Amino acid sequence: MHGPDPGDFALDMIRRQGQSALEPAEKTIDLVIRLLFHLVAVALLTAVTQVGGIAWLGSLWFRWRLVAFAGLYLCLHLAAQHGAPLMGRVPLPCDGDGPVQVKSLFYCAANRNFVTPELRDVIADLANHMQRTHPGTVRVVLDAGFPFANGFPLLPHLSHDDGQKADIAFWYQQDGTYLPGATRSPLGYFAFEPGVTDCPAAFPTLRWDLAYLQPLWRAYGLDQGRMRSALRWLLVDPRVGKLFLEPHLQQSLGITHPKLRFQGCRAARHDDHLHIEL
Repeated sequence: MHGPDPGDFALDMIRRQGQSALEPAEKTIDLVIRLLFHLVAVALLTAVTQVGGIAWLGSLWFRWRLVAFAGLYLCLHLAAQHGAPLMGRVPLPCDGDGPVQVKSLFYCAANRNFVTPELRDVIADLANHMQRTHPGTVRVVLDAGFPFANGFPLLPHLSHDDGQKADIAFWYQQDGTYLPGATRSPLGYFAFEPGVTDCPAAFPTLRWDLAYLQPLWRAYGLDQGRMRSALRWLLVDPRVGKLFLEPHLQQSLGITHPKLRFQGCRAARHDDHLHIEL
């Protein structure tokens, strides 16, 4: 019988040394990947919900991370409901009942339904006006603002950073019948009304045409009577500073006013919703 081959023994030692040399590098790469993942998660959750990044950082101390994140986020969400009014913001109603409704639970769950008390009153007064002039009308609110801190951006919006701006959905009808609370797309955005635009293609820009999505949306038409009634009421209310609406819709509705403006070619389109600000 022969003993171990010295050559095989030497090769095994070299292989082991090579693996030992690779282990620190692999650990470093793994650490960097994990760190980048958590940084991206914190950035995205903060951008979408304002407080989600804090919940994610807190969850890193727990073994059951997703469960911990859900619990921490729920606590922060509830704290925002009670803490924001102390800092000048109030949540718009999310219970889906009454003349003012937030379009999707996403906006409420992501803390994107906060406004100043004055803007809340404007939206409520508009809803009451629409109930008087067009009984059964529902006012649907889309993105508004975060609960805390002026200047904190509500992406992808350029100006929703102080609780004094909110987007409201258009009023829609089908075959001449008003559709209470209906929107053409699930979130109320990106279902653009056809019309002429003078905006050239440019980069960078938030003016997304999203042509590939348009065939997916419901074929509702604008309820022009309700649109005109709401716009005229808003334009004479001294609390309202400006409204954003695409020029082709201003023309088709036959309404002009210094407060009724075009938001510019680099901002998001406003022929899928109406922007209100104080």
